[in-house]
Amino acid sequence: MTPDAPQDALRAGVLVDPVALAAELAGDEAPVLLDVRWALGRADGHERYLDEHLPGAVYVDLERELAAPASPERGRHPLPDVAALEAAARRWGVREGGRVVAYDDVGGTSAARAWWLLRWAGLRDVRLLDGGLAAWRDRGLALEAGVVVPEPGDVVLAPGSLPTTDADGVAAWSGVVLDARAPERFAGETEPVDPRAGHVPGALSAPTAGNLGSDGAFLPAPVLRDRYAALGATGGRPVAVYCGSGVTAAHDVAALASIGVDAVLYPGSWSQWSHDPSRPVATGR
Repeated sequence: MTPDAPQDALRAGVLVDPVALAAELAGDEAPVLLDVRWALGRADGHERYLDEHLPGAVYVDLERELAAPASPERGRHPLPDVAALEAAARRWGVREGGRVVAYDDVGGTSAARAWWLLRWAGLRDVRLLDGGLAAWRDRGLALEAGVVVPEPGDVVLAPGSLPTTDADGVAAWSGVVLDARAPERFAGETEPVDPRAGHVPGALSAPTAGNLGSDGAFLPAPVLRDRYAALGATGGRPVAVYCGSGVTAAHDVAALASIGVDAVLYPGSWSQWSHDPSRPVATGR
């Protein structure tokens, strides 16, 4: 999509609100629901899924199904092998040409990884539940407990439908580089998981939390556009995004896509960059 497309159509291609999703689930061709509950430092996503989830939703393990094993050379959440991703998507019940909606309970910051990966792997109709589990619950919509085992899907995936870059590409980037981590990590004031504190020289701080309102839903399109315009990301220059390990950066990519800006993900992100002593590090806000 391009910046000239109507804003509502752009947003509808990325996000779906709970009421609209409930209507789709009641239809003949309901989308596959992926529950991607994950957060840095927490390992209870599956237990919370078992307690309650959207009707028919399948649990997705971000660490095991949406990433390859971590390494200093590739980062904490390298892109998975596409054959492994395809096998996982078939287990989730994803069919060729089918629709997918991913959600979590942290404003889409983990579900965006599934959104980005499936689009990168060629699935066209993938959206995020705007506001996630909280928005669904706040509207009084049905929840269920236990495990969902869907009929296996037949989707065929191939990498490359969304662009990526690497450390060398970011180092030589001619446009805007955005850092989606919290401001204190960008500034180098704290670094809880990676070996060096700071950010890629020349990058601008665009924390993922800034995409969301107090209700955990994405900000209105005009507000998002103003946010990214202030960072120079809406003027036609190429935009690259990274975070700690390539997870929450996908949230910035999704926010940008919802206003018609195509951004490039750096999957290795800070967890890869900071492990390489030859890479320079900047600090400060």
